[in-house]
Amino acid sequence: MAMTSVRDLDPITLEILWSRLISIADEAAAALLRTAFSTIVRESNDFATVLMDEAGDSISENTGGIASFSCILPRTTKHFLRLFPAKTWKPGDCVITNDPWLATGHLPDFTLVTPIFHRGNLVGFAGSIAHSPDVGGSLWAADTKEMFEEGIRIPPSKILEEGRRNELLVNVLLSNVRVPEQVLGDLEAQIVANEVCAKRVQEFLEDTGLPDFRELSKSLNARTEAQMRRAIEAIPDGTYRATLDADGFDENKTHLACAITVKGSDMVIDFTGTSPQIGRAINCVMNYTHAYSVYPVKCALDPFTPRNEGSYRALSVVAPEGCLLNPRFPAPVNARQLTGHLLAGVIYRALAPVLPDKVIADCGGAPTMRALFSGVGRSGNRFSQILFASGGMGAAPHRNGLSTTAFPTNAGAGSIEAFESISPLIVWKKELRADSGGAGKQRGGLGQVCEIEVRAEQPLILSLLSDRRYNPAMGVLGGKPGALAEIVMSDGTVPHQKSRTTIKPGMRLTMRYAGGGGYGPPAARDPATLQEDVLNGYVSAEGAKRDYGAA
Repeated sequence: MAMTSVRDLDPITLEILWSRLISIADEAAAALLRTAFSTIVRESNDFATVLMDEAGDSISENTGGIASFSCILPRTTKHFLRLFPAKTWKPGDCVITNDPWLATGHLPDFTLVTPIFHRGNLVGFAGSIAHSPDVGGSLWAADTKEMFEEGIRIPPSKILEEGRRNELLVNVLLSNVRVPEQVLGDLEAQIVANEVCAKRVQEFLEDTGLPDFRELSKSLNARTEAQMRRAIEAIPDGTYRATLDADGFDENKTHLACAITVKGSDMVIDFTGTSPQIGRAINCVMNYTHAYSVYPVKCALDPFTPRNEGSYRALSVVAPEGCLLNPRFPAPVNARQLTGHLLAGVIYRALAPVLPDKVIADCGGAPTMRALFSGVGRSGNRFSQILFASGGMGAAPHRNGLSTTAFPTNAGAGSIEAFESISPLIVWKKELRADSGGAGKQRGGLGQVCEIEVRAEQPLILSLLSDRRYNPAMGVLGGKPGALAEIVMSDGTVPHQKSRTTIKPGMRLTMRYAGGGGYGPPAARDPATLQEDVLNGYVSAEGAKRDYGAA
């Protein structure tokens, strides 16, 4: 199929071309998964790959990547283009950064961008982001007091220049991390993923006869923008408000205020009134705030159209500088997901009165609860391992919330066997948590209970990143909240749920993940469905009587 212009192509042909571009991003993702060293990428899906045009606008992204990464990569690439103008890029270059304010909001994520050339001309960029197993500093932790504690920060730099590796930069980075082999292996996997994307793009352009992506990108982005605008136009004009209180950090409780203004086909999401930034690492930079504001809107209003740059052009996000959602440098930001993941809930609560059939209740897995173990393994090797697990999703208008399923992130749980194989840890229990889903016409998704034992010969450092200890996932439209999160040691001590601590050999850690909120009044739940929940053990007989008034 050879062509020189896309102006007169019919929608079916455009869809075929777009599907192929999505498959290119997916093939890049497959290359990253197959070659990565860490279980964070291979097992837990904490990455994304994106194909962008020469201006840095996204054209396609891999179907299973982290949504916030896919939204952020074009913003980072455009910053790269301001530092490295288009005419200065050469074949074989690759630029890297993990600067929180320029990229994904915290240091553990590395962003790598590679230029794509066709017949000597720059036609686009291949980008990838992956969460690194280590960046030095404090580990992935929520109790840091400024960003400089949190690890090594790499400003936008060429890790490859015309195919030659920047050995000085790589050596500086690897000299500051605890598991250099895994860190380097994942970075090289990202480079491979970008190269696969670039090669497939060159084949695509040869096959189609297109000289570049300019017209195709413009056409595809215009279509996604038009689809989103049609969805926004269906909402009555007005301003819709909601607030949300979170655990914060010790005495610094945090508050999110959200006002969504709809005018025609434009939507403004304004977080004025949100708590000021604090001196602990739950601040959320604007890139991350923007990503986790527009993505849940996309899910609610236009869930089936593939995402690209056009999907978000009708949406504006406002957060005052110096607030929790737009902190000033060098605020601590290491655990920014503990705030950013809450945005979907407050946005949906604001929109619930006008979009009752499109939103879901708060998720018990928003924010995610993570436990990072670090230390020396049985063979004397250093390790750094994260348990990826999730609470329950909020209930939807027409179905129960999904149990133990992440949203708005889509990080996976990964294999327990892989988790145990590279760390001195045993997972004794990983089971659904009865009665944790919020009661409602549709029940909130269940959380889970995880029990982990330390089998190391020396004490390990445990870093906990959690919320929902005091503020549950709320229901909507009469639905009840889900169960709170709980963390306890086998000796009965309750560790600080956003701090680092020591965990001794033989100690067991039990983590009870929060349940999702319910949708609609519990009295409206179908009795047969409730009885089935009791038979399956999702709801206890006592819970059915207490929460639903069952006889």
